Amino acid sequence: MKSFYNAEQISPNVWWVGVVDWSVRNFHGYLTNRGTTYNAFLIIDEKITLIDTVKSGFEAEMLERIATVIPPEKIDYIVSNHAEPDHSGALANVIAAVKPEKVFASAVGAKTLQAYYGIETEVVGSSLSLGAGSLAFVDTKMLHWPDSMMSFYDRDGVLFSQDAFGMHLAHSKLWADEIDENIRDYEMTKYYANIINNYSMKVTALLDAFPGLNLDVKIIAPDHGPLYRKDFGRVFEMYRNLAAQKPACRATVVFATMWHSTEKLARAFADGVRAAGVEVNIIDLAVSERSEVMTAVAQSGLIAFGAPTMNNQVFPAMADVLTYVKGLKPQHKLGFAFGSCGWSGEGAKFIAAELEAMKFELPCPMLQARYMPTEAELKTAFESGNTLAAMLKEKTK
Repeated sequence: MKSFYNAEQISPNVWWVGVVDWSVRNFHGYLTNRGTTYNAFLIIDEKITLIDTVKSGFEAEMLERIATVIPPEKIDYIVSNHAEPDHSGALANVIAAVKPEKVFASAVGAKTLQAYYGIETEVVGSSLSLGAGSLAFVDTKMLHWPDSMMSFYDRDGVLFSQDAFGMHLAHSKLWADEIDENIRDYEMTKYYANIINNYSMKVTALLDAFPGLNLDVKIIAPDHGPLYRKDFGRVFEMYRNLAAQKPACRATVVFATMWHSTEKLARAFADGVRAAGVEVNIIDLAVSERSEVMTAVAQSGLIAFGAPTMNNQVFPAMADVLTYVKGLKPQHKLGFAFGSCGWSGEGAKFIAAELEAMKFELPCPMLQARYMPTEAELKTAFESGNTLAAMLKEKTK
């Protein structure tokens, strides 16, 4: 029977055998409006090798793609570059189906696969001969898990970069140069902001060390999103810029509101920013979620957070967002805390404390209105936005 799922050849000896997940919209708390891919790759050499697998439930599709190139049971080796379940969820079933000679992972990857699935693996060395070609392994610990590594197939110049340089983007085209550049740039920025941002120092160190590895890269093949066959310098430079987290002359106002009091302050602050000539975006947490916020944070040099008090605490939606943003460690940001309350007033105080803990610069004092903001408080919000936007313009000259 003819397969409906075909492999796609990406180099003389390497085939894409992954899966496009058009339907996924939530990736462990990350909104994936454009779906994603789980990329896996088949190397045809003396030792036929599968690089990574796919998310659990998609293994039949992957095996069907493999079968359009070779019978799956002819696979000799499987290499797991990253043990997170979106890459390894199908691994146990694939091992049972193809019965490979060996399964390889990093030292931490071997322990992780054992803990997740009871899978026994061999720990890779610096390289692995496949016959005519070899795989070289690049340790990328904490990019973005302790087990993470990249693999480089020297015969065809393919860098299997696992999560690095990837994005959550389902598309009918396999190559990045066939996809709209604006979509790619946004999705890569969003992916970096929500997955890699807190490891930016390690990204810079890897990029600095990369030329010394002497890898003749002809293709970059991440585990999510499109593959790259040209413009590598642009990809590396984009990652370097994202890692540097230089403040952009752009502002974002994030707010939650119950009876529109905090919303009024948010709009007044944003008007002050706009009056200073700085682009500003307003995010209402009633209709937005945390990964959208973090993407905007990464793209902005000034971020204001506002929320009311509820049950002597900050409003829950804001607590969720601040916990998420704090864990991703944004740097070099101007900030502003504001909110409204009826009697106890913990909301804005909590926001200010969290921004201080994140080392945001807070040149303007926190603003909190009781019940409904007065004209004077709205003016203060406007002036705070105007002042901070002017400071941002100076910082980003």
